[in-house]
Parts: sequence; C-alpha cells; structure tokens
Amino acid sequence: MTKRKSATAKAADLATAGTVRNEQQSRKPKTKLAQLEAMLRRPTGATIEQISKSLIWQAHSVRGAMSGALKKKQGLTITNEKTDDGRSVYRIA
Repeated sequence: MTKRKSATAKAADLATAGTVRNEQQSRKPKTKLAQLEAMLRRPTGATIEQISKSLIWQAHSVRGAMSGALKKKQGLTITNEKTDDGRSVYRIA
C-alpha cells in the first residue's frame, strides 16, 4: 500500500506544475497573428513561404493578414526587400 499525499504537498505540486506550464506557454506566442508578428519582428524578417509553412496558411492568407490585421488594424509598418534570388523578405519596421 502506498502513502497518500497531504493536501499541502498536492497544492505545492500543482503550483510548481502550473508555473512550469505557464513559463513554457509564455515563450511561444498564443495566436497565429502573434506568431506572424513575431516572425516579422526578427532581424532577418520572413518570406511568404516561411510564414505559410510555419502557420499552415496559404500565401494569399499570409498577405491578407499582413495587410489587414497588422497594417490596417494595428497600424504597423511592414517593409519588404527583394533578395538576390527574387524572393521578398518582409519585416516590421
């Protein structure tokens, strides 16, 4: 037969588990728009292909989210640069 945990031990276990879980969740943005914004805030920026693969979106959805949610609603300035291979790299200025 095993010993049962006391109520204080159970509460301590739950508090520790909740803290670890909250720390893990706080590292990754919760919504897809937040993930999109985080990708665009990177110093290297992101291409449409990278974003669509990461968020499992189609390219036109990525462009629409950048135009509508980030530029129009949040008022962010998004710049794009053409690379040597012809791809556009997008960044939040």
